[in-house]
Amino acid sequence: MKQHTENSGKVYVKVHDVSDELGYPRVVVAICDEDALGKTYSEGEVRLEVNEEFFGGFLADVSEALDYIKQAYTGMLVGKNIVESAVRAGLIHPESVLKVNGVPYAHFVRM
Repeated sequence: MKQHTENSGKVYVKVHDVSDELGYPRVVVAICDEDALGKTYSEGEVRLEVNEEFFGGFLADVSEALDYIKQAYTGMLVGKNIVESAVRAGLIHPESVLKVNGVPYAHFVRM
């Protein structure tokens, strides 16, 4: 039987290289749990679409995904596995985690 560890499971990681208003390069990451890609979550007026275009990068272990978060200027995380792992690693403040239809997500900007 496979034992579950805090960084087990796969997530999709997509790295977007963009420039800010002054032309400085900024790395934006979009990371979602493997089972969240392609799904849409709705609750009241809130709609969270985990689409292939923004999130559909490459499959990675959670520990590798956490390294991308550390390097990013901003990003979006969707799913229990990646969000909880980022909180445990001290990369996301627990109070910044939101939920839609029970699915945790977080947006971060590094200052």
